[in-house]
Amino acid sequence: MPVQRLHHITLVSTDAQRTIDFYSGVLGLRLVKQTVNFDDPGAYHLYFGDETGTPGTIVTFFEWPRAGRGRPGIGGTHHFALQVADYDGLLQWKRRLQDAGLAVTGPLHRNYFISIYFRDPDGAILEIATQGPGWTIDEDADTLGLAYREPPPEMVVNNRDEARIAAEVWPEPVPEITPAITLQRGLHHITAIAADIERTNAFYRDMLGLRRVKMTSNFDDPGSAHWYWGVGDGAPGTIITYFERKPGRERYVQMGAGQTHHFALSVPDDAQLAFRERLVKAGYRVSPVMDRVYFKSIYTNDPDGHIVELATAGPGFLADESSDELGSRLQLPPWLEAQRAEIERGLKPLTLRPLGIVSEEGR
Repeated sequence: MPVQRLHHITLVSTDAQRTIDFYSGVLGLRLVKQTVNFDDPGAYHLYFGDETGTPGTIVTFFEWPRAGRGRPGIGGTHHFALQVADYDGLLQWKRRLQDAGLAVTGPLHRNYFISIYFRDPDGAILEIATQGPGWTIDEDADTLGLAYREPPPEMVVNNRDEARIAAEVWPEPVPEITPAITLQRGLHHITAIAADIERTNAFYRDMLGLRRVKMTSNFDDPGSAHWYWGVGDGAPGTIITYFERKPGRERYVQMGAGQTHHFALSVPDDAQLAFRERLVKAGYRVSPVMDRVYFKSIYTNDPDGHIVELATAGPGFLADESSDELGSRLQLPPWLEAQRAEIERGLKPLTLRPLGIVSEEGR
């Protein structure tokens, strides 16, 4: 019953237009579908990704205009990461984001990759991470994740040298997103927060079959465990990571703007029901199979309550639009089509943005 990779992450935003301006205009992700939350059709559900919305490239948003600001905590996601090929690309992104008026932290060396961090307009923490050097920098491929690896002390020290880090930036403006730096490569990893890392390990390893590829500590909080799970050798795009935070030190997540509603792993069509049966037998809450038009889904929770979805890869976003038309107009599932006029009256019209063009509104 193999998990294949990450499928998508879904967050909460308060303004659909502002989200389009940022994720398409600043980050260059394509709006591949504008639809509504099938369980709450009065609210937009926007999907961004590569040119066709390939699983693993997808970031989606529920628009909740009246949502208060959320905060990370146990049972929630801390941040998610998009991937860039190399360090030069990372520096170009730092320059592009700073020129767009965003505060950027990094680059910070994480031993297995190098990252920068920033926030979207609703406060969600985003990371852009390089694809390498990878997990085998401090252990062999066949023994990944079997022994604890301490963060290199010199790296922890260097990551606190704020003056040096601030000076590491691309020397020229980056007005265009070139193929070399595109973020349409997709998700690198998703990082959540757990109260008991061993219990989380049992969920991802024993129930979902992921491989633990690294046991280390949070480089910014060395007293906190940071474990990574992935598919196979843990290639970018397959990775889930968790910080362990004790309830006495860390509050529980507060859902709201800027927080993750759920994230999804991609599973083969013929394995989804087997996963469901396995989870049910183990005593986990599991939804029925739900038709999301572009994929089918089941929903469960990790041991701390975070919603985890297991989604099929298809039929995909071309099910109701051609490649050229993707994201250009509101799409509704067949069972809501009769309510189109009423639904459209309750939604603010959206203006699409050329990819990588920062509008004044998006600054």
